[in-house]
Amino acid sequence: MKKIFPFLLAAAALACNKQLDLPQDGRITLGEVFNDYDYTRGYLNSCYGFVPGPHVDRSSFTDEAQDCDDITANSRYRAWYAGDVTASSYGGQSSDGQPWQRLFEGIRKTNVFLSGIRSANIVATPEERNSWVAQAHALRGLYYFQLIKRYGGVPIFDKPLPIGYDFSKDRRAKFSEVVAFIVKECDSALMVPPGRPGFNWDIYENQYGIMTRAVAYAVKSQAMLYAASPLWNDGSYSWQDVANTTGEALGACLSNGYSLFSEVPDAAIAQNGYALYHFTTSNDMRTRDKETIYHVGGQMAMWQNAGLPSTPSMTKSGPNPTQEMIDRYEMANGEAPILGYSDADRLVPIVNPASGYDPQNPYTGRDPRFYASIWYNGAVRRLDQPAGKKIETFVGGTEGISEDNRRNTRTGYYIRKFNNWKSAQNANADGSVRLIRLAELYLNFAEAANQAVGPDAKVTVGAFSMSAREAVNAVRARAGMPAFPAGMNKETFEKKYRNERAVELAFEEHRFFDVRRWKILQQTDQFVTGMRITKVNDVLSYQRFKFTARSSNEDRFLLYPLDQGEADKIRELTGVNWQNPGWNE
Repeated sequence: MKKIFPFLLAAAALACNKQLDLPQDGRITLGEVFNDYDYTRGYLNSCYGFVPGPHVDRSSFTDEAQDCDDITANSRYRAWYAGDVTASSYGGQSSDGQPWQRLFEGIRKTNVFLSGIRSANIVATPEERNSWVAQAHALRGLYYFQLIKRYGGVPIFDKPLPIGYDFSKDRRAKFSEVVAFIVKECDSALMVPPGRPGFNWDIYENQYGIMTRAVAYAVKSQAMLYAASPLWNDGSYSWQDVANTTGEALGACLSNGYSLFSEVPDAAIAQNGYALYHFTTSNDMRTRDKETIYHVGGQMAMWQNAGLPSTPSMTKSGPNPTQEMIDRYEMANGEAPILGYSDADRLVPIVNPASGYDPQNPYTGRDPRFYASIWYNGAVRRLDQPAGKKIETFVGGTEGISEDNRRNTRTGYYIRKFNNWKSAQNANADGSVRLIRLAELYLNFAEAANQAVGPDAKVTVGAFSMSAREAVNAVRARAGMPAFPAGMNKETFEKKYRNERAVELAFEEHRFFDVRRWKILQQTDQFVTGMRITKVNDVLSYQRFKFTARSSNEDRFLLYPLDQGEADKIRELTGVNWQNPGWNE
């Protein structure tokens, strides 16, 4: 008997109604499911929920943060930094485990639904059926994108698999082939017009989390952006293709009620709108939050798991922002504070004389997003008491740096983003990471447009017309930052753009995948630095220091490995080694 991949076993079983025809035991067949209106809708609902929820913990696997648990024996961070990760252990030592099987389970269910709905004998209008079909296509596209950005090319299954299916003929499709399939899926969903019922822009009551037109547009553009990036570019998608597609997506969203979150909070609630956005729920049918395109994952407890030791019942400091991350935040005048480093260990910064940066007052006059994202020495602890307690990260301070206590920062900084300063035990008001938001779409467009036509030339798609520089400036304007200047060349813009992307999307999982698709992992993740502050007679001294070099920047870390047990079964069945480069055991 042929061995069947675990993630496909259920697909084969569910493909044959006869196999499920088990009378008098309370179960029903798929035929019965698709002959009942409520069961059919229920099955579609069961197709949701297979996307790994993004989490701030991912930051510790990038140059954004050094985790406090790097001092904890047998911690996943310690193993990651040392490079002691194998295909067998990866699931327990990475940020989101091994989502291969879970994502294929979502794909299997959407395949069953799309097959069953075609012949469903239910009382539903064609418009309602089409609405459900559009959701399933968009979901399937989303699942495949989440797979390929982790694993690279994967096999494409677009229908339920029959009993006796011959898996030996399967192959991993090329990355660009899967992207073509994703684009087709999103286009299929978008062919269904908006309306009620229809494939909508709006989220109605009790519909939070469903696929919308904005998600389909965004996933289509994300997939093409990755396909054109250095890691995957095989010539199938030009930057002009990506710019046009992302411009169409951005223009469609802007024309249908999406906008950057711009609410100005009371000073006692949040420092600025950027800070407020990241601990405001998006579950409100876009009545308040018009920026979020898709939200997956629950509320985080930053106060407890990535918090300040001065907060009662706090457990650990979690991902501690690196000095590299701090250096990315420009001055409020738009100038970079640090132009580079005069040594290989990045301990001697080259200060930009035009920036106004003062090494003795390094946290003064920075990008407003810095104050929304970082707890630093001297930050106000309670916004309703601006003259009250300040954060003390200096050696011996209340939140002081430590080399052996996971409740204290290892780098001299704590993450403030997503953390409502009022949060505490039994009063968690912290936020969660959005999977897709409008600011990312602006930045994706800027990247593609710059590569296609440069910073200042406009890309016009229908009624939409915008340049790369204008797209970045829209994001910066929301943050209260000066515009990028006109006249930059493509290379200068790219450098400044990548810094802007790192700042705007800090701690939101993008950095992990960006440095991989850009193929700069060996440079960014070689090592990180921190800031040790000492206080003597009320005088503060700032000393940068370097952490032990990491071994998680090798080329094999560009992709997730397949679980080794799964890879072994596939090889036995097909005679082909599907394991990703560098992960064979």
